[in-house]
Amino acid sequence: MSFASNYREDEPTRDEIDRSTGLLLLEFGAGWCGHCQALSPILQELLDNRPDIRHLRIADGRGKPLGRSFRVKLWPTLILLQDGQIKAQLVRPTTDEVRRALAR
Repeated sequence: MSFASNYREDEPTRDEIDRSTGLLLLEFGAGWCGHCQALSPILQELLDNRPDIRHLRIADGRGKPLGRSFRVKLWPTLILLQDGQIKAQLVRPTTDEVRRALAR
């Protein structure tokens, strides 16, 4: 699956995420967030070359349980999981940080 262009208001449960299989990239943010907007084209380019990574963009905010379960405080926050296990958690990452995390 390639880049998910829209942030989902409906979020999966933490249990669903923990039971996921394969590579999953969670992106927590908001459509109006400048940092998120700046990262978006970079992330799209990197993910277009990685069809093995499922990408979910989650609209985060106060009281949203999934983001709180991962202790998200700043946007964008990227969490790369493999078979439900966290492999990398990046907060307001640079292009190089994202590239390195996806190359592992």
